[in-house]
Amino acid sequence: MGQFKTDQLVDRLEAAAKARQATIARLRARPAANDPAVLARQATRWAIVQAREVRANEREAARLAAEAQREAEAIAARERKVAEAARLAAEKVEQQAALAAEQKAARDARFAARKAKVKARR
Repeated sequence: MGQFKTDQLVDRLEAAAKARQATIARLRARPAANDPAVLARQATRWAIVQAREVRANEREAARLAAEAQREAEAIAARERKVAEAARLAAEKVEQQAALAAEQKAARDARFAARKAKVKARR
């Protein structure tokens, strides 16, 4: 039994050592930071990032323009509503004034008719 466990431990240690060696080899095989291929990849990534930022800024500008347009339309609608309310109020005032004038004319006509009736009796 003791031998079986020892073999497993040795196997695991060897596997871990091989994994470390493979990782070190992979890191050593990486190209240097000033390698033309690495620099080209970095430039490509940078260009992609810049293009993404430009698109994001354009979307934000379009969103702000649309929001400003909606706000302007809302303000114009409110102004139209206020103007319509003012127009209706002015019409109502005119109608009331016309009705009052009509009623006064009718009252004056009745008064004049009564006066004429009284004069006709005399």
